[in-house]
Amino acid sequence: MKERENLGSRLGFILLSAGCAIGLGNVWRFPYITGQYGGGFFVLIYLCFLCLMGIPIITMEYAVGRASHRSIYPAFKTLEKPGTKWHIWGWFAMAGNYVLLMYYSVISGWILYYLWLLLSGTFDGATTEKVQSVFDGMMGSPAILVGFMLLVVLMTMLICSAGLQQSVEKITKVMMIALILIMIALAIFSLMLPGGAPGLSFYLKPNLQNMENAGFGQVVYAALNQSFFTLSIGMGGMEIFGSYIDKKRSLLGEATLVAALDTFVALTAGLIIFPACFAYGIDVDAGPSLIFVTLPRVFSGMQGGRIVGSLFFLFLYFAALSTMIGVFENIVSFAVDLRGTSRKKSALVNGLILMISSIPCALGFNVWSSFQPLRAGNTIMDLEDFYVSNIALPVGSFIFILFCTLTQGWGYRNYLKEVNTGDGAKIAGENKLIHIYFRVILPILTGFLVFYGIATYF
Repeated sequence: MKERENLGSRLGFILLSAGCAIGLGNVWRFPYITGQYGGGFFVLIYLCFLCLMGIPIITMEYAVGRASHRSIYPAFKTLEKPGTKWHIWGWFAMAGNYVLLMYYSVISGWILYYLWLLLSGTFDGATTEKVQSVFDGMMGSPAILVGFMLLVVLMTMLICSAGLQQSVEKITKVMMIALILIMIALAIFSLMLPGGAPGLSFYLKPNLQNMENAGFGQVVYAALNQSFFTLSIGMGGMEIFGSYIDKKRSLLGEATLVAALDTFVALTAGLIIFPACFAYGIDVDAGPSLIFVTLPRVFSGMQGGRIVGSLFFLFLYFAALSTMIGVFENIVSFAVDLRGTSRKKSALVNGLILMISSIPCALGFNVWSSFQPLRAGNTIMDLEDFYVSNIALPVGSFIFILFCTLTQGWGYRNYLKEVNTGDGAKIAGENKLIHIYFRVILPILTGFLVFYGIATYF
């Protein structure tokens, strides 16, 4: 195998890991799910699951990556005991990475298209009907959806082909810093809007009635599922960056920093969206259309709306592209580790595969809209999202937990030794309660997520 590349700095590692986690799950999915599931209580439950489950599983991915210095398939093969077959999950995990990018690239294309529309003034003074017609026109146009998807994949492919430190790390650093600065500016602007205070209250103040209206079980499950989706855990997204770092720092502190940055972006997205929606009398439970139909209506009636809207979709695109880069880096490294091929060749081949395999998702909204998998009203994107959200992420997390805690896997002691190596916060793994939590409670909670998600979907 080729000599493994390494990241140039700790900051690069933190921002790359956060960039992989920070994406549409934070700035698109989190706000609209929060609106659908009652606001404050959903946020509170989500934060609890993030601490109780998200951070421990990130440390497991990091530990497997750092101990093996390989991507997910060869990592399991390196660390597993002779005769065991944990590495088989590596193929399903990589399939999950491909499937995620197959629809993520399409949505990222929507965002890039809307950025161009905002910059060109398309929504200046636009009526509700015009905003809706623009969205419908985009979804009905194979040329727009496929064209902008190809542009997004091309950017991702070029960045990842140019090298880990010189391209992936440097560009992600700039994007993440710019994303955070833009979000802070937009949040301050939104919080100062007249009439926005009720939106802030809805968002941050727990309201039992809102939770009962949404359904207690659904709120808990949605919060649990979001904590997995937002961190991209279970498919090797964090594991690959763990394979690029040294042993100077313990992994609990690094995982906590990444989760905190991811959470900061998600919460700040809510601070931008909810006060603005309440200030302009817009429903916050609009679902997925919140970003592409609801918010352009807000920007169209806002003084300086073109600038504010353009900045909003710019940070949204940075968030989407950072995840594209992070997940595509996992795919590129997988081929490099497995085949010994060059980074450039791996990026080119996988980029072309992704361009072709993403086309069905784009056509699923127009030319192939009659194909409705799983249940009536579904699109090809729904099928792809079902595999990622309900199978690849939770099942992958379940397997990481078992691998790191069972003696038949890598083993709890090996995991603890790796995760606690270096300066920084440690996991008190010898504590009996923590031991029971990692080996019993954590697998049960993750297994529940798998079975409940599949059962309730149908």
